[in-house]
Amino acid sequence: MKFVVLVEGHMERMAVDKFFKRWLDLRLNPPVGVRVRRFQGKDHFRKECAKYARDLLGSRAGKDIVGVVGLLDLYGPTWYPHRLKISEERRVWAIREMETEVGNPRFRQFFAVHETEAWLLSDPSLFPEPMRTAVAKTSGKPEAVNFTTPPSAVLNKLYKKHTRYGYGKTTDGRDLLGRLDPDLAYCKCPALREMLDAMLQMALAAGFHPKAG
Repeated sequence: MKFVVLVEGHMERMAVDKFFKRWLDLRLNPPVGVRVRRFQGKDHFRKECAKYARDLLGSRAGKDIVGVVGLLDLYGPTWYPHRLKISEERRVWAIREMETEVGNPRFRQFFAVHETEAWLLSDPSLFPEPMRTAVAKTSGKPEAVNFTTPPSAVLNKLYKKHTRYGYGKTTDGRDLLGRLDPDLAYCKCPALREMLDAMLQMALAAGFHPKAG
């Protein structure tokens, strides 16, 4: 059985399955599968996600799916109601709207606050030596890097300053996420922790067993 994770970014398509699986496989017996499906941008995700999730969970193949999990960056979408200015208000509203549209308890929507790059900022040791001091200033609460200057922009600025080239999501991001300790990011990123905990509970409810030890 497996999870299907719905994303819209290329870096997420390339790397989040292995990242999630590294965390889940330490806690589940047998190991759970993780497959990623990418939409063509945030607006396409918003338009097609609910139908895709409903159809998949209702199909014959749905019996082999633990759950469908949506993952979006909180930074970027423009379809939040204008009255919602605070990031947590936007997150709560979007989760409620999208989960209601699917109407199936095996679908859960989550947001990286404010981008998946916040997870990377949790570990300064991942980065080239000249960058580590600067990254350490945000590593305690990486999800506090917000709409004003989102995590990918912070990384791009630091890469340009210290390495003479910019941050690449599908090159640097993929490599960094592949080396990031999921437990470290879990401890420092509450929104990521919420997602991983929910996936673990979904798997246990589907018949997986806690891994001994």
